[in-house]
Amino acid sequence: MQINIPELSLILLIGVSSSGKSSFANQHFKATEVVSSDHCRALICDDENIQWVTKDAFEILHLIVEKRLIAGKLTVVDATNVHSEARKSLLKLGRKYHVARIAIIFNLPQQVYFERHAQRLDRHFDVSVIQQQYYYLQKSLFEMKQERFKHKFFLNSVAEVDAVKINRIHLTNNLKRETGPFDIIGDVHGCFDELIELLGQLGYKIEKSAVENPKDFLTHVYTVKHPQNRKVIFVGDLVDRGAKIPEVIRLVMDMVYDKVALCILGNHENKLMRKLKGNKVKITPSLEKSLQQLANYSVEFQQQIRSFFNKLPDHYMLDKGKLAVAHAGIIEDLQGRHSNAVQAFTLFGKTTGKFDEFGLPIRHNWAADYQGYATVVYGHTVVAEAEWQNNTICIDTGCVFGGKLTALRYPEKELISVAAKQIYHQPVKPMF
Repeated sequence: MQINIPELSLILLIGVSSSGKSSFANQHFKATEVVSSDHCRALICDDENIQWVTKDAFEILHLIVEKRLIAGKLTVVDATNVHSEARKSLLKLGRKYHVARIAIIFNLPQQVYFERHAQRLDRHFDVSVIQQQYYYLQKSLFEMKQERFKHKFFLNSVAEVDAVKINRIHLTNNLKRETGPFDIIGDVHGCFDELIELLGQLGYKIEKSAVENPKDFLTHVYTVKHPQNRKVIFVGDLVDRGAKIPEVIRLVMDMVYDKVALCILGNHENKLMRKLKGNKVKITPSLEKSLQQLANYSVEFQQQIRSFFNKLPDHYMLDKGKLAVAHAGIIEDLQGRHSNAVQAFTLFGKTTGKFDEFGLPIRHNWAADYQGYATVVYGHTVVAEAEWQNNTICIDTGCVFGGKLTALRYPEKELISVAAKQIYHQPVKPMF
């Protein structure tokens, strides 16, 4: 069996004493990644079998687990974990620090435990303890259906345990290996002509293939190259409001497929994707422009768009962790992690729960408090001019509202902008 585990995970090994959890952990994980209840007992009284220190041992275990998750390290908990209450506090830590919760359950036949127990040199555990743990394990198999694990892997025999291969999976937001140089472009919102002009000013060469049916757009249309092999990063919100939304989508998809660009999911892509999936969403004037323009294109092209958006990450960590790109920004505690809460922040930022006189949500200025190591580049909130604030910069300069389309060249930290050719969409409140 191959077990795929996200690189940032909290893994609970669940099974009766003598099920082979510790041997499994030693075989598949680094010693520093494994937090063992036995080891924590030994830290207190030099003997892992002394049960009266179990409460104190688990306090130590939880502290170590929490510190590792804060540091963004994969963590394996080697304890029986057969009681749902024992797992509850650990799962809470996993949710708090936005890491995948994985269960590996050693559901071996009861006879295996008895045979292994009989072979042990110590006699601290009697058979009744094994029987009791086995009972709670079987009870847990039903309780785990309600527990919020990302994945559960059941090992039902010694042969299955021996055959396991652990495969560590990079999170989609982890591109620390890519060091640039990058050209990070703010919210496009269907401003195709301005995007072409901006790419030209950034030094990109664009070729357009002949298209038999321009209303189809199913095939590769645009080939984009840069003489210095620079790469574009789009901060999201490609769609809605503008005049040439399908053209923007086709261009960006082609650039991403050719590995000339990366793209982040914006809140407008997220909403359009849900609409294309058939979900019930509120049709705003902004979204209506996307739907009207896409109605002129094939259903197959719309399915391509839906699939493309569905694969976009909510943020990227790049350049050895020195650069973070997210649509609405991202605070240090969420960087490189994945959860619904992380995605909500990257799509919408942090709101105060209040609304302004135009009925728009008032957002918390998270950048004013930012002290993180990574430079954060984002969009979403329209600004008249892109300005640095605490190692963060918003580059949504409101092109679709008659402002500018802006790019940040990285690592140079140079801003390049082109003026909007017209006002494509009237904002709810004055932008400039």
